[in-house]
Amino acid sequence: MSDNQQGAIGTAYGAGKAGAPFDPLVYIKKPQVILRLVSLLFSIIVFGCISSLGYYNNVCIINADANACGYGVGIGVIAFLLCIAFLLLDAIFDNLSSVQHRKYAVIADLTASGLWTFLWFVGFCYLTDGWRRTDTTDPLTYPIHGRGRDNIQAAIAFSFFSIFSWGAITFFAVRRYRQGAQDAFTTGYDPDPNASSPYSSFPGSDTGDPYQQPPFSQQKEVPDYQAPTY
Repeated sequence: MSDNQQGAIGTAYGAGKAGAPFDPLVYIKKPQVILRLVSLLFSIIVFGCISSLGYYNNVCIINADANACGYGVGIGVIAFLLCIAFLLLDAIFDNLSSVQHRKYAVIADLTASGLWTFLWFVGFCYLTDGWRRTDTTDPLTYPIHGRGRDNIQAAIAFSFFSIFSWGAITFFAVRRYRQGAQDAFTTGYDPDPNASSPYSSFPGSDTGDPYQQPPFSQQKEVPDYQAPTY
């Protein structure tokens, strides 16, 4: 493998060369790392607010709909775990020497980020509609003095913010995937100008004349026929 091909593999999918030492400052400045940390914080706020004061008399205060509280807590907890997993993956991504492994990591990031952008959108709409239809006059399902109201409103707000943070993560994943695909195409089909041909040239082709006569093209001229004399 040539040096150019090794360099292309080492920097495939926007990563540094494999084997480079881990630099915490460079890592923390990556846009996707910053967005994951922000998304992680948002997910903690969402599931923490709903879990702490989202229930009254063991009933979800969002329109007495247990599915609404369960959905908010569920996608928040899973989003938290996904952020942790991909933060660790980002830390070791540069040291993945296999281009195929990098491709799988980027595809996983793209799939999870796109899916959770959609799920946060659904969650925001679900929680907003449920809170709009909540009967605040029912003492059995809604606490006195509006206890937990601020928590639910915060959960709805940060569900909305999570749509944009996960959407931005998806954008960077798409860009990294396209960059890797372009690198792979260039590496596979860019000819090496310094490579020598394994086949020897045809004798006489060094003259550079493209109109040389091929072998056996010159034949001995046949003499004119003369009638015999008697």
